[in-house]
Amino acid sequence: MLPDWNVAGVVPPILPSVAGADPRRSPYEISTLQLVERFNFSDERREILRGLLQFRSALSNIGITNGVQWVDGSFLEDVENLEDRSPRDVDVVTFFHMPAGVTEVDLLNANPNLFDHAHVKDNFRVDSYFFPIGGMMDAHHLRAVTYWYSMWSHRRDGLWKGFAQLMLTDPSEADALEALEPPQEGGEQ
Repeated sequence: MLPDWNVAGVVPPILPSVAGADPRRSPYEISTLQLVERFNFSDERREILRGLLQFRSALSNIGITNGVQWVDGSFLEDVENLEDRSPRDVDVVTFFHMPAGVTEVDLLNANPNLFDHAHVKDNFRVDSYFFPIGGMMDAHHLRAVTYWYSMWSHRRDGLWKGFAQLMLTDPSEADALEALEPPQEGGEQ
């Protein structure tokens, strides 16, 4: 479960009053439905959430279904009160296993727009990054993962904060999309 914002307007990096080694810490594993229910409180945020769900669907359609996404950025902060603005996008790193029988080059060549940072940001409002997993772990890979963790566990001003983790395959995805739709007028109460 993703804890509420703290007095600084950020998700705390660890649950309040638990030991530093406690596993209930960032990245907090939540479902897409929990993400939508938590941040579905303005038109701007709903638009970003729709884009995120569409982006996740596009990844699933090309076989990227095994892995996790780290979700962060001002979208997970109380930026409306902290900076008197709405979030512009949501930051996402996708850690994924390659689809069976497909190389990274094949996947990129067949789906260039999904791996084009500017295209994804413009069309889905997702500031996207990718990291294939499942192969040999070397110093380069370790450095990349620690880079993301260290960057996303702090605000630019140095304040510690937490972030969320979504599974790429999530049975709550359809419910999350439905939760974004406005209630139908004249429908059952």
